[in-house]
Amino acid sequence: MEPKVDNPKLIFEKEGVYLHTNVKRNNQDTSIPGFIRIVERGGEPALEWSPLEDAGRSAPAVFYTKKDGEGGEEDTNFDPGYEPDWAVISNVKRDRDRVPAKNTGEWSFSLPVTELYSLRRSRFTLGRNFLVLTSRGGHPLPPLHFHRGGTRELLRALQRYIILSPSPLDGRVFLAYPHDSGALSQSFDELQLFDDGGADLVSRFIQDPYATTFGGFSKVTNFFRGALRPPDSSNHHHHHRNQDPSVQPSLEEEPGFELITCGAELGPRPEVTRGQPMEQWEEFLDAEGRVQNPERIKELVFRGGITPNLRKDVWKFLLGFYPWNSTAKEREDILRVKTDEYFRMKVQWKSVSEEQEMRNSLLRGYRSLIERDVSRTDRHNAFFSGNDNPGLTLLHDVLMTYCMYNFDLGYVQGMSDLLAPLLFVTQNEVESFWCLTGFMDLVRNNFEESQEAMKKQLLQLSILLKALDPELCDYLDSQDSGSLCFCFRWLLIWFKREFSFEDILILWEVMWTRLPCDNFHLLIASSILISQRGELIGSDHDFNTILKHINELTMKLDLQVVLCGAEAIYLQLVTCKELPVKVQEVMGLYVPFPSSSEETSPDSEMYETHHQAQGAASANPCCTSSASASHPSH
Repeated sequence: MEPKVDNPKLIFEKEGVYLHTNVKRNNQDTSIPGFIRIVERGGEPALEWSPLEDAGRSAPAVFYTKKDGEGGEEDTNFDPGYEPDWAVISNVKRDRDRVPAKNTGEWSFSLPVTELYSLRRSRFTLGRNFLVLTSRGGHPLPPLHFHRGGTRELLRALQRYIILSPSPLDGRVFLAYPHDSGALSQSFDELQLFDDGGADLVSRFIQDPYATTFGGFSKVTNFFRGALRPPDSSNHHHHHRNQDPSVQPSLEEEPGFELITCGAELGPRPEVTRGQPMEQWEEFLDAEGRVQNPERIKELVFRGGITPNLRKDVWKFLLGFYPWNSTAKEREDILRVKTDEYFRMKVQWKSVSEEQEMRNSLLRGYRSLIERDVSRTDRHNAFFSGNDNPGLTLLHDVLMTYCMYNFDLGYVQGMSDLLAPLLFVTQNEVESFWCLTGFMDLVRNNFEESQEAMKKQLLQLSILLKALDPELCDYLDSQDSGSLCFCFRWLLIWFKREFSFEDILILWEVMWTRLPCDNFHLLIASSILISQRGELIGSDHDFNTILKHINELTMKLDLQVVLCGAEAIYLQLVTCKELPVKVQEVMGLYVPFPSSSEETSPDSEMYETHHQAQGAASANPCCTSSASASHPSH
């Protein structure tokens, strides 16, 4: 006897729901009209979408529940080829990440309601509502654009199966729970989810496009595995929603709106100009060689960089090789000790025989990656160009020695990009190594396998951008680019691939000062993105062409303009009287239980004190050179 097959029961159906594929084919529109449905099969509800051309066929039968390890292109045996995956960010094909449904068109999907983890509902300024659903496996479905309305009705239909609770990460993202989970019992009406004509409901869900964007990027597989953690406690979510009683949403705002967007106007962004490179060094040294007033040196470096002939000396202080308060004699002793230590570590890997290395797969893997990357790192620079170049040998040896220094981390692709400028400036194997260790102290978490630091930074960048330019955020969101995945490379290796070699020397020494805040690199990224808003908003860019456009900015950005923009953003945000707590946290301005003297870091206080004093002495509302810098006091 054949098993009994229950006829599917149609619970809800809405036409005019468009799926934006972001994949152009034969010059056709990337928007596909279709139906959204809730269908019960054997009592189990599923949310399904199928294109209009499939309306007469049966509903999709393939579930969008790919498990870790499935899906084809993720491979723990990472072979980066000629370039690491994070370095190639243009022309990412999205169709390979979708799960095609049998006989219903490759873009159809069916998601069991029990597998729904989260939803966000947004409205692009110039368009209609769109909804993004994410499964419990961490896989976002393509954005669904409701050209004829209907999100309210859809969510009401879902109400019979699930309830929603605000996300602990973002109050405008709602997590789905079954009715019997003991989660929050507020109705959808109480959560104000149904006003189709109201304000933007949910912010960009920073995790949702990651798995899709980087689905074939095996090196960053673990980047996504922790991105969408199942909720631990409904009580925790409830508490989070009200954790900042000083900021309440207005009647026009949705719950959690204040978490990302400013409760008040930011005010004008001041004009900022740069100073000249620092040209004096000896005058900052006392009779014994101690550096006097290192804060002033940092400020001069931040304002204009360092003249090339002084970099070799100043970089070693900025990167912690020499303490600022050390004497010339003490530095001689430090160099002698550090030289001995370096060569002891170098001997460790140099003395490993081929037979030993054959039984040490980790060391063998590090060596293979290093040799591959050294052969393609900054070869346009005379210091590393040509065959059998001694600069390449030094690059290789320093990276291999770093593996001995930090064997747990070892070598990760991208580290050769960080070392090359250090080696070029110091022209010294030992000094470049210890400068690298100081640099890695700042960024080594970027290279951890878990990628928690990278997730955090992309989230922080999204928080900043939402406060600075919500319209740009909505546009990127509408094109499935709200994850800011194209900034991954920027943050990983501090813009090394985006600017010329000469500009990178300036940019890095500016960033090493840690002025005006530790996350200045995020303000730089914000400055770049905001500078491109005119090229993006109102254009015909889709997911792929946005990536392509951002990638093609390489070597086309004006560093001084970007730095002025980043500092102007800092001044604009820091003078906002009602800056949201989450933005304050990114800026380093918020301490949970601060005293008035603890709200800013020492470096930020030094920076602000100097420029407020200069601002009081000058009526010109801009920051000029180090000698005449001034900032407006808003």
